[in-house]
Amino acid sequence: MLFSQIFCNLHCFYAVKGMPDSHLHRTTAKFGTLPVFMTAISTILGAILFLRFGYAVGHLGFIGVVGIILLGHMVTVPTAMAVAEIATNQKVLGGGAYYIISRSFGLNIGSAIGIALYLSQAISVAFYVIAFSEAFDPLIRFLHYEINTPLIDKRWIGLFSMSLLSVIILTRGAKMGMKALYFVVAILFTSLLFFFLGKSIVPDQQFVFNAQIRNPDGFFFVFTIIFPAFTGLVAGLGLSGDLRDPSKSIPRGTLWATFGGFVVYLLVAYKLAVSASPGGLASDQLIMEKIALWGPIIPIGLAAASLSSALGSIMVAPRTLQAMGFDDVFPGSRLNKWLTRGKEKDNEPTNAGLVSIIIGFAFVAFGDFNFVAQIISMFFMVTYGAICLISLLEHFAADPSYRPTFKSRWYLSLVGAVTSFWLMFKMNAPYALLSLIFMGGIYMMVSGYKTKEKGLVNLFRGVIFQLSRQLQILAQRADKEDLNEHWRPFTICVSQDTFMRRSAFDILRWISLKYGFGTYIHYIKGFLTEKTNRESREILNKLIQLAAGSKNRVYLDTIISPSYTSAIAQVIQLSGISGKGNNMILFEFSQTNPEALEEALNTHDILHATGFDLCILNTSYKGFGYKKQIHIWITSSDYDNANLMILLGYIILGHPEWKKGIIKIFAIYQPEEADMKKEKLKELIREGRLPISLANISLISADKDKPTRELIGETSADADLTIIGFRHEQLKTEGYRLYTGYDRLGNVLFVSANKKKEIK
Repeated sequence: MLFSQIFCNLHCFYAVKGMPDSHLHRTTAKFGTLPVFMTAISTILGAILFLRFGYAVGHLGFIGVVGIILLGHMVTVPTAMAVAEIATNQKVLGGGAYYIISRSFGLNIGSAIGIALYLSQAISVAFYVIAFSEAFDPLIRFLHYEINTPLIDKRWIGLFSMSLLSVIILTRGAKMGMKALYFVVAILFTSLLFFFLGKSIVPDQQFVFNAQIRNPDGFFFVFTIIFPAFTGLVAGLGLSGDLRDPSKSIPRGTLWATFGGFVVYLLVAYKLAVSASPGGLASDQLIMEKIALWGPIIPIGLAAASLSSALGSIMVAPRTLQAMGFDDVFPGSRLNKWLTRGKEKDNEPTNAGLVSIIIGFAFVAFGDFNFVAQIISMFFMVTYGAICLISLLEHFAADPSYRPTFKSRWYLSLVGAVTSFWLMFKMNAPYALLSLIFMGGIYMMVSGYKTKEKGLVNLFRGVIFQLSRQLQILAQRADKEDLNEHWRPFTICVSQDTFMRRSAFDILRWISLKYGFGTYIHYIKGFLTEKTNRESREILNKLIQLAAGSKNRVYLDTIISPSYTSAIAQVIQLSGISGKGNNMILFEFSQTNPEALEEALNTHDILHATGFDLCILNTSYKGFGYKKQIHIWITSSDYDNANLMILLGYIILGHPEWKKGIIKIFAIYQPEEADMKKEKLKELIREGRLPISLANISLISADKDKPTRELIGETSADADLTIIGFRHEQLKTEGYRLYTGYDRLGNVLFVSANKKKEIK
């Protein structure tokens, strides 16, 4: 482990934020793939391999341990691939994994992952110190049985080792560890070689795939204890700044180490299974000592592996914490400044190291190897799951600024994320829930005072954009249905009176909430210049803020054009956000100023020719009243309009603001047509196609002595919305006067269907 962590810190040592640029480039990129491989493989082969693989084989059998190895790699391999991808997106500076995650995905996300990563690194110090003290078990037993000394509590060895380690790291820093590098790694690999050369300690031992003790520990409990053995795959990413070609060296070195570690795990599990009984494996945590060609090399190798891992962790953790301090991750400038403080000579993180040492002492004093292993597993699991999830989202977000030279696959990140979060709850559901709440709390905390930083909102915005884009294309290509038979409103409204009246926006949000799409466009008169473009952006922001207070699903935009007529001509050619194009346009005017509608009506021929249904909203001082009654007036000339008018009434009534409302239909027909029309309406109601009671349908005989406008004015004076039909041909003769003469009514929606709609 020391080999891995020291190399990770070669670049971090000189590239901590806050140092001059000359320090950032002091190292030269001279390493190839081999250092990355050695960094990762020496991290993988650590304390768990010596102390707990025998326990795992004894409780689960060879097949069970193979399952653990495969399952562990379903998490670590996608994570290694994701981190290798992130590492090739940009150069890695101080902070290692935290640095690349925060610079790729933003400080908000990086902080949540970084703190969990730091805690896993800091607690790992205690984990490896406890493992180091376990290496003295044979010596303690020898002294007790041979010399009759009292049994020594191994926690005292751990506390002494932790004290010695603290003195080294606080006084000498990373340079001291460099000198012991090759010596420690040589002992580690020598001990494994002696183990494989050893013989079985059980005469005539037969290999049985599923041999295990009675009443073994559960699979996921054993997995929790073993999982820290798989957490070293991403160690080589810290070398990114020191590699000649990181886009090749990091992926290759990491994958080779992954495969090499996988093979070693399988070989060790097999060697244990054929060399000792399940009972011996389960009860003796140093069973490898009895199997090895020369037994004492195993505790020596364990000590070397544990010491190197502890040294590596206690050097990496403070640098992660210091890097977060430089980024002002924690609340309070004093705390962040204190955490970043280091030695004047080389910026060695003394204060961050002190915090890490305190955490280490706390867990060493507890002294329970299995408990600490569970804590580490949970923190690493939540960290790896978050990395895979963010990587998955980044694949779908397709951010142009995210351009790694090495690319993983989205489905690998998906497997890693799903497996990580599933395993968390299988390992320990309460701890898993607390871990997720902890990370969510960290994210929310940092987002609270770093509002401008890139976070999940931006990431999800990119994902939604890509998903929407694909769905729109798919909908357009697959759209073969009859739009009149399966009609739904794709409505667009163009208004220059947005900030004077909101009635048109209200109609649009009622129509588009459940059944359709609505696009509201504010018209700005003029030519497109820098000034008008800036004005349009300001107005759009204002529109978004105003709309945020209402329940709506309306897409908002602005348009700049020399005239209202030209703006409408431009708007009706838009494809629409639905992917199907727009099929209805809504205009609005004030009852006190109907002449303002004349410019919009100049486009009615174009609208009719392009298949648009036309709606005109006449707003009055009454507004929409209490939103209780919608009156729909159908005349004998509304053959094409009737169904659209009824559908719009039904759609508006579906909005929560109209939940206590009713629809009343008033049909004006010649006396001879009354019975036939009433039966047709009854049939629609009986078949459930109209949510209207028969009591709310009134047939009114046409009266030559009373104009229709007067009749509607008398009957619907108390209606909250009145819907009236009109024909395209009437506009040519009457113009805007077609919509006048309804002074007694509240808001009136005039509807003209381009074609008859089917009510299904």
